[in-house]
Amino acid sequence: MPPFALPSRSDTLKALETLAIGSAGGLLFLWLELPGGLISGAMIAVAGAGIAGRPLGLPQPIAHIILMTLGLSLGSMVSPVMIKNLSAYPVTIALLAAATFCATFGSSFYLQKIHGWDRTSALLAGSPGALSQVIMLATERNADVAGIAVVQIMRVIILTAAVPMLLAATGVLGHGPLPSRGPPASALALAELAAVAVAAALLLRWLNFPASWMFGAMLGSSVMHGAGWVEGGVPQWAYLTALIGIGILIGARFGKISSRTILSHIAAALGSFAVAIAISAVFVAAIALITHVKFSDIVVAFAPGAMDAMLALALTLHVDPVFVGAHHLSRFIFVSIATPGIVHLYGKAQDDLDD
Repeated sequence: MPPFALPSRSDTLKALETLAIGSAGGLLFLWLELPGGLISGAMIAVAGAGIAGRPLGLPQPIAHIILMTLGLSLGSMVSPVMIKNLSAYPVTIALLAAATFCATFGSSFYLQKIHGWDRTSALLAGSPGALSQVIMLATERNADVAGIAVVQIMRVIILTAAVPMLLAATGVLGHGPLPSRGPPASALALAELAAVAVAAALLLRWLNFPASWMFGAMLGSSVMHGAGWVEGGVPQWAYLTALIGIGILIGARFGKISSRTILSHIAAALGSFAVAIAISAVFVAAIALITHVKFSDIVVAFAPGAMDAMLALALTLHVDPVFVGAHHLSRFIFVSIATPGIVHLYGKAQDDLDD
């Protein structure tokens, strides 16, 4: 299909159905006042419909707009108070790297010893927060791509739904389904933000930077707001739509996996998730004891889930999105750089895989 061709009727209907199902699920969870309900409701509704056999999904241009809107919303929340917290970042980011390393090898050991996975597949399944890179590497190394995808995406699904519930149950969340937000930016400011966001995203994409659409928009918005050049964020309707949209994107990814594949790997996914969470919890507890960072900020920053999902949660929960964003970006870069080397050193040799 030419790059600027109009979508077919079937693609349009699929996108509309996906948006309708995701919106219904998100609004239902919001009405029930569940923490993070817009994201988790849309995610669960779309994933369930996909597993039931509905071919759901959104075209790439809409996905890019959702991610950029999310980035603009995150950047608009930058404030001098958040910047002051930068002094705590080196310590917590170093501990995050250690937690990621330990959780990856812990999950890998579990998958090998309990479920009989090969070393390469187990290592890739245990690497959190860089799904696209992990799947590409798994394909190159002839690893168990289906099993890795189930383990990775199941972890994202559970964390996206469970983290808000955990924080609400422990009483560390503020009251209400959504945190308070400032006034929306003027039309001129929004146009400036959009132009800067697109330029930054295209630059990062040209540099092959991970998650370029979201982080380009976040970077541009952060600079504009941090420098005082614009005030206000995206309108409430755009903010709410982006939250539903990110849930739809996660749910559609999971819904494309067949139910047979999910069932065949469900035990491995749940077991490796439990190991990763247990290891991460040790580091979360240590940081909570040695620093003054809010417990809720630490939990969302150290949750071994997808970067876009965890940053979206930072918008819906009463946490510091700059702190969370810095840590998930750090882990994304760490995993993207370290995982190929770890697989090369500790995974099966390529000759063994090709036999």
